[in-house]
Amino acid sequence: MITMLEAIRQAMRDELAADDKVVLIGQDIAEFGGAFKVTQGLVDEFGSERVVDTPISESAMIGAAIGAAMVGLKPVVEMQFIDFLACGYNQLVNFAGKMRYRWGQGASLVVRGPCGAGVSGSAFHSQSPESSYLCVPGIKVIYPSTAEDAYGLLRSAIQDPDPVLFLEHKFLYRRIKGEIGSKPIPLGQAATRRRGHGLTVVTYGAAVHTALEVAEQFGDQVEVLDLRCLLPLDEAAVFESVRRTNKVVLYHEAQKTLGMGAELSARISESLFEYLDGPVTRVAAPDSPIPFSPNLEKAWLPGSEQLAQACRQLLNY
Repeated sequence: MITMLEAIRQAMRDELAADDKVVLIGQDIAEFGGAFKVTQGLVDEFGSERVVDTPISESAMIGAAIGAAMVGLKPVVEMQFIDFLACGYNQLVNFAGKMRYRWGQGASLVVRGPCGAGVSGSAFHSQSPESSYLCVPGIKVIYPSTAEDAYGLLRSAIQDPDPVLFLEHKFLYRRIKGEIGSKPIPLGQAATRRRGHGLTVVTYGAAVHTALEVAEQFGDQVEVLDLRCLLPLDEAAVFESVRRTNKVVLYHEAQKTLGMGAELSARISESLFEYLDGPVTRVAAPDSPIPFSPNLEKAWLPGSEQLAQACRQLLNY
């Protein structure tokens, strides 16, 4: 059993060993081992030419990764906090994301790093910014909830010929453990974490664990579907589950407005209206910055009480 953090490190170690084109790029990732020690020890195994410290410039880091990918390397870029990805938005979106469309060459690179709240990181170190990138053609968005998935999905992301944004909820880094396999997990496949017949909770990331705790309160009524990959989206798995249970709660930590739940709600309403026995329900964070105070942050996060209340109301609808 290893932690999610160790699973991510092992995935990079295995890809570095399997393919000499894989390189790691980021701030303080070599001797220091990264802000959360995810890359600790890798420079000793693979050297400073493959585990590369960079200046404090997210735009330069992603730009360098794009150039490296263009000449055949497979760079993995670490953001100290995924919030800072906004500084490299232009490089990731307008260059990496559009390269295959513009001239037929993909950019085989991964941008990965810690996201999410629950650790009093305040407004600049706690965001879940996935919705900012879900509308960008050409970029895949991955958000694992288990150590096994973090390992297998990251290996697939590194092997992918196009840009991948790999989101790692920092609250899970050292709090969950699991067994990892030895093979990549294909992108774009959701996982049913719990079977139920009364309603489906569609979720991802750290919210999966809260959903599973809440589902215990309702016996076999609540099904929990872990998306794992937000793009490519396993729409077929979502639709299959909702067709069986006829009710759905869309649950995520990110803000509600224009979040992943909004897109899923639209798709379900358009395609499965005749199967629904209740309103499509969203449980998500308020449309505000994330507070620093632990008590305020706890109130801001869409927790188990909110989810349980939503499930109860929908089951009784």
